[in-house]
Amino acid sequence: MSAQTHATDFVPPPAPVLSVAPVVLPAPGRPVELQVRVSAPVTGTGLPLLLLSHGQGYSNHLSSLNGYAPLADYWAAHGFVVIQPTHLSSRALALDPATPGAPLFWRSRAEDMTRVLDGLDVLQQAVPQLSGRLDPSRVAVAGHSMGGHTASLLLGARLTDPDDGTEVDLAEPRIKAGVLLAAPGRGGDALSASAAETMPFFLTTDFSRMTTPALVVAGDQDDSAHLTVSGPQWHADPYTLSPGPKSLLTLFGAEHGLGGVAGYDVAETTDEDPGRVAAVQRLTWAYLRSTLYPGDTAWRAAQDWLAAGPSPLGRVESAQAPHGRAVGRRGTRW
Repeated sequence: MSAQTHATDFVPPPAPVLSVAPVVLPAPGRPVELQVRVSAPVTGTGLPLLLLSHGQGYSNHLSSLNGYAPLADYWAAHGFVVIQPTHLSSRALALDPATPGAPLFWRSRAEDMTRVLDGLDVLQQAVPQLSGRLDPSRVAVAGHSMGGHTASLLLGARLTDPDDGTEVDLAEPRIKAGVLLAAPGRGGDALSASAAETMPFFLTTDFSRMTTPALVVAGDQDDSAHLTVSGPQWHADPYTLSPGPKSLLTLFGAEHGLGGVAGYDVAETTDEDPGRVAAVQRLTWAYLRSTLYPGDTAWRAAQDWLAAGPSPLGRVESAQAPHGRAVGRRGTRW
């Protein structure tokens, strides 16, 4: 039995998806209105919510509500209501570089997600096909690259604001699970000189209180030399340096694009691999499904599926201990 066929054992058939954009949510004091894309299956009730934070690549529109279709489409077709904001850092907005918080707007990015959760009533009014179909008790967040940093803050990571020296806590208790895709790691001496100078908010990143369950996805060829001197292992820091329950998926041969998660046929993807993207889609879906629905077996089945494949795509480690770095981990090589 091929891996493709075996996938049907734990992933349900895709449903038709409706996608609506732009939906404008209240954002008093924000330099521009907060616009989001909402993607959801056309049928079903009690649907969990998945907030998706875009990265900060070179393209104008991948870093916006118009990006990350391989993930948003898949998750929506398999039962999630996916909400994608255009953060202030998006090249599509072309904000004045003198705008407070520019260029990466690290604080505003996390605040966008809290605004989304505060504005669910407005969202359902704007997209009446969703009215009464959401389950606001089951909320997850996912983010790629800079979006992974945003997600980590919402999951409980802390930092010190380089402008005023205060500790920043943007944890969102309504979020019950997360997926960090090629996310930044620790600060300090792990940063490159240019990153430390131009992105000082990275310097004090602290994962020790990131307690919300999360799957960290890292490519073993993602050296991100413009950001870190620690090599690909830097992207595993949100797993290595945070309390459990956490899981780490290391993808063999994957670079920063993880095969092309940011968009279909994207020229800036240096490791284009549809099979790798398919694995990311299935594994992240299964992890979120089992984390949001205790007792669901999709995550265990997903690991078995990968183990049965014809060649190893990566490995999974898990930490369940409350503060267990090397404690309680189970490593599985695929």
